[in-house]
Amino acid sequence: MKSKKLFYVLLASVLAIIFILPMLWMVSNSVKSDIEVISPTFHLLPQEFTWENYTSIFTGSDVEVPIFRWMFNSFFVGFAATFLVILVDTMAAYALVKLDIYFKKTLFALFVGSLMVPGIISFLPQYLNFSNFNLINTYYVLILPYSGAALGVFLLMQFFQSFPAEIIEAGRIDGANKWKVFISILMPSSISIVTTLAIFTFMGVFNDYVWPFFTVTDLNMRTMTAGVAVMATGSFTQSYGKLMALATLSTLPTLLVFLIGQKQFVKSITASGVKQ
Repeated sequence: MKSKKLFYVLLASVLAIIFILPMLWMVSNSVKSDIEVISPTFHLLPQEFTWENYTSIFTGSDVEVPIFRWMFNSFFVGFAATFLVILVDTMAAYALVKLDIYFKKTLFALFVGSLMVPGIISFLPQYLNFSNFNLINTYYVLILPYSGAALGVFLLMQFFQSFPAEIIEAGRIDGANKWKVFISILMPSSISIVTTLAIFTFMGVFNDYVWPFFTVTDLNMRTMTAGVAVMATGSFTQSYGKLMALATLSTLPTLLVFLIGQKQFVKSITASGVKQ
């Protein structure tokens, strides 16, 4: 039994190293000079520690990088899209599970079926729709595509189905209407799963690269991920230290969001259901 447990610990440690090592390499290179980064001799830790890459990005001493605007765009788009996803998905899941509506099975099948469609297939139609409405290079094109997520509806439906019907009936007996049941009973009880959905949504939107890169061409409207790509193929082509510093800055927000919300995340994963 001990040998089996030791094996799992060693396996988890190896996997952790595999996932963490690229991040350590990125952070380490961000505090190295460009000469040391391209040096043929590999050093995980910097031989000469320097903040020059970060100060150059924030002050724009070498190349003007609108880092604060990119950060604002990423956070604004991430929080706005997350809010819309939570709003739309919770109401959709509530309606499909707890309300008497027509074609519930058909709608549920469409939700599940949409999960099997690769996102790249809808890329061109979505782009053309936003282009026809002259919404390219606006916040609308960055936020609206994320406003509804079928995966979120599916997850919330599983939770709402396990919610005791007796509690809802008791609320209705006390005079609560459908909106009161949703706001005062279901939502406070689903904090864990909603927080998990919010974390995944924010991380997905914040880290998305393809859609923001092709739908926004204005430099000041770029998000962090698209900005890193622009710098990687432009001004920072040979400035690997600055590029790694920019990549590190784009990684920190999602890491912090996960660390802050990990308690609710773990709680939603380990919870077996609502206790009656």
